[in-house]
Amino acid sequence: MLMNFKCFRALALIAYALTAINYVAAQSPAQSSAAPAESRSLNDWLLRMHEASRNRAYIGTFVVSSGGIMSSAKIWHACEGNQQVDRVETLTGSPRSIFRHNDQVLTFMPEHKVVRSEKRESLGMFPQLFQSADSQIANFYKVKLEGADRVAGVEADVIRLAPKDKMRFGYRVWTERKNGLVVKLQTLGTDGQVLEQAAFSELQLDAPVKMDNLIQMMGKVEGYRVDKPVLLKTTASAEGWVLKAPVAGFKTMSCYKRPVLAATAAGAAPEEASLQWIFSDGLAAVSIFIEPFDRQRHDKASSLSLGATQTMTRQLDAYWITVMGEVPMSTLRLFASGLEHKK
Repeated sequence: MLMNFKCFRALALIAYALTAINYVAAQSPAQSSAAPAESRSLNDWLLRMHEASRNRAYIGTFVVSSGGIMSSAKIWHACEGNQQVDRVETLTGSPRSIFRHNDQVLTFMPEHKVVRSEKRESLGMFPQLFQSADSQIANFYKVKLEGADRVAGVEADVIRLAPKDKMRFGYRVWTERKNGLVVKLQTLGTDGQVLEQAAFSELQLDAPVKMDNLIQMMGKVEGYRVDKPVLLKTTASAEGWVLKAPVAGFKTMSCYKRPVLAATAAGAAPEEASLQWIFSDGLAAVSIFIEPFDRQRHDKASSLSLGATQTMTRQLDAYWITVMGEVPMSTLRLFASGLEHKK
C-alpha cells in the first residue's frame, strides 16, 4: 500500500498543480476574477485558478522536486466544455504514460505490459477538495500577494497561502498573470522552508491539443493486461471506525474498502478487507489506511518524512494503521491517536 502511494507521488504533485488546486471555490461575484491582484480575496484567487485550469489548453514540461528526488514529465492538456483530458509522459524513472479523462485515469506501464484503470477518487490522490460553497478554508489559511516573477517565460503573480495555525503547511503559488493558471507551486514547512516544489520548465499556452486524439490514444490497450483495482465506496462508521475527536479543519472526503478474495487453502479463513479513509481541509489531504495486522509484514511503529509527505505506522489491536499526508507530523499524531474501532 505504501509503495503504491509513493509510485504515484510525482504524478499527484503534477496533477495537483495542473488542476490548480482542483475544487470549486466559494461563489464570488463574476467580476472578482478580473479584479486587481492587490484586492483579491482568498476565494477570488482560488476561483481564478480553478477556472484557468479548466479553460486553457497547453503543452509543457513539468519538474517536481521532493525529498531530494527530482522527476519530470511532459504534459498535454485539452479541454472542451466540461470535458478535461490530460496526457502525462514521465521523463525520469520507469516509463509511464498516464491519461486522465474527467474522473477516469489510465496508467500505462510498458515494461510490464500492464494498464491500470482507476477512478480519480480511487487513487486517493486526486480528491475533489472543494465540493460546495460552504468551505471553511478561509478559517485556516490567509492569502498574501508577494510580488511578480517569470516562470517558463510566463509573467506570473506570486501569492502565499499561509496557515493560521501549526497544524498544516503553507503554500507559495505562481499564477499566470492574465488568466490565473498555476505554473509553479511550493509546499512550505512550519518555519517557511521549501519542502517540495513543482514547476513548468517550458510551457506553451493555448496549444493546438486535440481532445479526440488524446482520447483515442487512451483507448489503445491492445497487448496490455488491464488491471482494474476493485474499490467499494463505504463510510468509516459502517466499517466500525471513528475518530474520538475531530481534527480542526479536516473533513471526511471519501472512504473506500478494498475487497479481498476468499482464501483458497483448505481450512484458511478469508482475509479481512483493507480500508482507506480520506480527509482534507481544502488544501492538504490526509489518508488513514487500515488493514489486518500481519506479523510477517508489519514491524514496529515508525514515522517517516519525505519532502512534504509525512507517514506514521502503528498497531491498533488486530489492525495495522498507516496515516499519511502533507501535514506536520504532529497533525498526523492527532489522527493516529484519535482512531478507535467499535467492537
